[in-house]
This record gives sequence, structure tokens and C-alpha cells, in this order.
Amino acid sequence: MIVITLFSVDVYSHMPINSTVVWWILLTGVIIYFIIVKKEFYNTANSKNIRYVELYIYWNIICIIRGFFVAEDYWEWKFLIQFGLVLLIPICIYTVTNTFWVQKMMQQWFKFILPAFFIIYFVLFNEAVGHYLVPVSFALLLFPFLTKKWKIISVAMALIVFAANLGARSNVIKFVIPMILSLIYYFKILINTKILKLARIVFIALPFLLFYLGITNSFNIFKMSDYIEGDYRATQEQDVGGPDDLTADTRTFLYVEVISSALKYDYVWLGRTPARGNESQAFGPGIDKDLGTHKMERPSNEVSILNVFTWTGIIGVILYFLIFFKATYLALYKSKSRIMKIIGVYLAFRWSYAWVEDFSKFNLSYFFLWVTIGICFSEDFRGMTDREFKNWVRGIFDQRYRAAIVKKRLIISEK
Repeated sequence: MIVITLFSVDVYSHMPINSTVVWWILLTGVIIYFIIVKKEFYNTANSKNIRYVELYIYWNIICIIRGFFVAEDYWEWKFLIQFGLVLLIPICIYTVTNTFWVQKMMQQWFKFILPAFFIIYFVLFNEAVGHYLVPVSFALLLFPFLTKKWKIISVAMALIVFAANLGARSNVIKFVIPMILSLIYYFKILINTKILKLARIVFIALPFLLFYLGITNSFNIFKMSDYIEGDYRATQEQDVGGPDDLTADTRTFLYVEVISSALKYDYVWLGRTPARGNESQAFGPGIDKDLGTHKMERPSNEVSILNVFTWTGIIGVILYFLIFFKATYLALYKSKSRIMKIIGVYLAFRWSYAWVEDFSKFNLSYFFLWVTIGICFSEDFRGMTDREFKNWVRGIFDQRYRAAIVKKRLIISEK
């Protein structure tokens, strides 16, 4: 976890680790770790459920291999390795479906890495705060089950994220939404299971509806200034540039460039592999000047689904969608606890948000997305009642609760 945490904030630091090779070795080590511990932590009862994830992994590997035949220069080989590692993160699915491993991982992060934040904070840019504290946003999703002490700490950490950089809209959203969804737990009468199931459908279908309305020029959700009056700007100076207009449309042109590039170079279905990006009139000239590539290409974009499309094509997008569809279905329809259903709604939101931002990077945000997916696919997590889930959450911070989980795991292993 420490490797992923530090890499998440490295580019937002006054003292970055400038050795790309060092990071590649460390991140490759993380992938190898997940492959090695699969046998120890993977419950084969989940095999049927995670088939779409496995298909997505196989397709990503095929796209990476294709990239070896596509890459032509230094930078394309570099992008192939960098983004190829991102496409391999789903391999963690075999581990993040395990209740014991996820609890242990969270326990170690909150015990060792969270306190380190107050030391490393002084070398971080404002935006880095939200990237470092991603596990806290996940804890906020489990807010009803936290002790009073950790409820206060989690809310305080969220306020630090907001105060650090309100203009970092993605960071703010990823903390606000879990807080709001967690409160649903307390309103069982007003917001019942039927409403949660409806919310899932809305989040799953919304991107397709908005995409259709956008390409037909009927309605563009990204042009917020068209239907929101007033001047909404971040009060803090941004790490790059001046005050940020919170209603600025920074996405429409990305969709236009990515889709136009795919049609022009005929990689709509299979993708261009992680070695290549999309042709970009907005960023291409600057990238050509800096890298000397002379291809007018941007290797990746802020919008996650556009990266999936560019690197793996429509086939990759379909498989990615099926993962979210299946995982959220299992969470809402095949789980015993109310908190599990709320987690399912949160994951459905992350599917929608992948069409807005959610950077495709080897960072805590993307990793915890797969942790959430793994929890939804897990037979063990979905088999928990709310009381059992509460004990599991308390076990992250209290050894007494954790001992019960370990004892249960030993009994299962003996069988």
C-alpha cells in the first residue's frame, strides 16, 4: 500500500522521485505480489462471478501484447509500460474479494500510512491531499459502522481535503458522495431497497443517455454554464494556473478528439493499445514540442472511459461495463446487508463518473475502485449481515474484532 500511496502523490510533490525505472520496478512488484498471493487468499466460490473481470484482464493482456508490435519510438514504449501496468491492476480481483486481506490492508494503511500524512504533507501540493487520503473516502462509505473516534477523524480528514483545494473537483466529489450515500443507512423507511435498486439503474444507464443527448446536440451536461447562473470559482490558487472556474466545460472537446481520432485511424473496435494515444489538436502541438514525437497524440486523458476506449476499443468498454453491471447487481440483489447495497450504489456511481473523470492511473483511487468491485463480487462480503459487516469494519481499527475474523478464516481453511 505504501508504494501505491506514494506513487499517487509523487507528481504532486515538491520532492518527486524522478526515476521512472524505479517506479516501474516497484509497481511491477505490486502486480507480481497479487499474482503470488492469489492462491492463499482467493476463494474459488467467486470464480463464476468474476468471469467478466477475467475476460477483461485477458483482453487487456492481448492489447498490451499488440502494443509490442505498435510501439515505434522511445515514448511509445514508455507509454506501453506505464499504461500497461494500469491495465493489469484488475489482477488484484483475486485478493480484494477476501475479507481478511482487505481488512488487513486497511488496518495497515490507517495505522502506519495515515499518520505519515502529517509528515509528508509539507512537501505536497494542495491537490495531493485528496489523492493521499483516498482510503478515508472509502471509510466514509462505511461511516455508520465506525466508532465515534473514527467518525470524527474521517470527517476531519474530508474537511482537510475540501480546504486544501476546492478546485480539485474530482477529489471533492469522491469524498462528498460516500458521505451522502453512507447517510442513507440511517433512513431505512424513506430510502428502502427498491429505491436503492432504482438508483443503481439510473447510474448505470445515465452515461449512455447523456452520451446520446450530447452527440445529438440535445443536451450537454458538461456545459454547466448554460444552465447554472453565477460565477463559481475556487478560492484557492490552483497548483497549475489561477483560480479554477468550477462550471467550466473541460470534457466535451476530449470526447470529440478521442472519437474523431478512433474513426480517422480505424481503431474503434480493437483500440490503439496502451502504446498509442488519440490525436489531439488541443494538446498535440505542445506534446510534440516537449517530446519530439511529431504525431499530435495525447497518450491519455482525464476521462477514464476514454482511456479504456482508446487503449482497448469498444470491446474493452463492453467488458468494463459488464463488470460494473454484474458487480452492482450482485451487491443489490444477492447480499444480506443494507451497507452492501449502499456500496453497490456507490460502485454504480463510479461507473457514471468514469465518463466524467476518474483518471486511469496506478493510484489509490483506481486501486480502491477495484477493491470496491472485489467486495461486490465477493461471496464472503455479500454473505455478511449488517452486524457482521460492522464487526468487520471495527476490526480495521480494533484487534479484538480482527481476532474473530482470523479465527473464522482458520476454521474455513481447516475444512
